[in-house]
Amino acid sequence: MLMVFAATLLVYNLDAALPFKHQQPAGNSARKAWQQGHRRGLALLAGAAAVVAGYLFWRDDWGRYLPKVLPLAALALLYSWPLLKWRGRRRALREVPLLKVFLIAGVWSLVTVGLPALAGLRPLSEAAGLLGQRFFLVLALALVFDIRDYSRDRRAGIYTFPGVLGVAGAKRLGWFFLSIAATLGLARGAAPLAVLLPAMLAAAVIWGAEEEQGDYYFALLTDGVLLVQAAAYFLV
Repeated sequence: MLMVFAATLLVYNLDAALPFKHQQPAGNSARKAWQQGHRRGLALLAGAAAVVAGYLFWRDDWGRYLPKVLPLAALALLYSWPLLKWRGRRRALREVPLLKVFLIAGVWSLVTVGLPALAGLRPLSEAAGLLGQRFFLVLALALVFDIRDYSRDRRAGIYTFPGVLGVAGAKRLGWFFLSIAATLGLARGAAPLAVLLPAMLAAAVIWGAEEEQGDYYFALLTDGVLLVQAAAYFLV
């Protein structure tokens, strides 16, 4: 768990410290303005997280799983880092039309379900139901962040679901993904409260999502739904 925390800290702070992101206007985002004013500190924090994650990876003998973990790490890094050349300039995977939310959902599902299964020496097929449930829940919530970035993505020429379907259409798509997540959870025999409570909270978050919402609506409330799902399994 600590290794995953350190790796997550590394990826998120590297993303925040990207040079091209500091050339973009902060607009009304206090979070982005703060990141632009603390770029050096974020880069140092990313470096420290890389050291901790690397040490834990070596100490716990995760090297034997390197062929399975390496593609996951590559996806996480290539999501924001423009390392792939396409149509005359380098682009990140997040710039591929409509791919952003699927990358987020895929990586987070594999990190929170796939890695524990791997550490427990269990085949991933045993966790397929939970993996699918987690994927569609994260997929629905990822659309909320696309709504947050709606104008910025349009200016950057990045096609997302809110840009293609409109904000209302993206919300309806999010609720559809939530219904799939809830169906998969109930079908695998999970406690109804552990399935329906986070689904209903996620539905409310999607309903209230607007580009003008404050940073904490996204950073705490939206991401917090994922913690509610985890907590619900311990309480029922």
